[in-house]
Amino acid sequence: MEREDRVETLSEAECLRLLSTVPVGRVVYTEHALPAVLPVSFEVLDGRLVLAVRRGSATARGLDGTVVAFQADLLDPVTRTGWSVLVHGRADVVSDPEQVRRVLRSGLRPWVGDPEPLFVALVPELVSGRRLFPAGPGVPGAPGLQTRRPTGAGPTSAGPVRTAPVNTGFPLGS
Repeated sequence: MEREDRVETLSEAECLRLLSTVPVGRVVYTEHALPAVLPVSFEVLDGRLVLAVRRGSATARGLDGTVVAFQADLLDPVTRTGWSVLVHGRADVVSDPEQVRRVLRSGLRPWVGDPEPLFVALVPELVSGRRLFPAGPGVPGAPGLQTRRPTGAGPTSAGPVRTAPVNTGFPLGS
């Protein structure tokens, strides 16, 4: 693990472990000769990313048999901490009936519902990730950090409102 200041470069194993902790990521593929980015539901199964998409969609057509990128993260805007993982690899529609049944049993479904989802397996070929650590003492009040107060809160308010971690899609440490 390489750590510069607040950024740690993650191992492939740690990247895959972190990916297994979030249900949605972004797949990057080519549509009409232009890059397209779409949020998709996914799971890590047997070292592959399995994406759930709507059958017959432009996304399904754009993914099958192509090289794609996939990104997921979990970031906290209050503490400015979190992680981001990027995966590149070949995507292929899962066509083996037993594999399809296995994925269906896992509960994976497209972000936009579909009674007959299509599953696309992405075999990771290049995997990279970064973890961002707190800035140090006084993290919640780190320089440049903006917080919001509840409506009607005055100068005697108890402090900033804490929000849950947000998946923003921005890479860390780039």
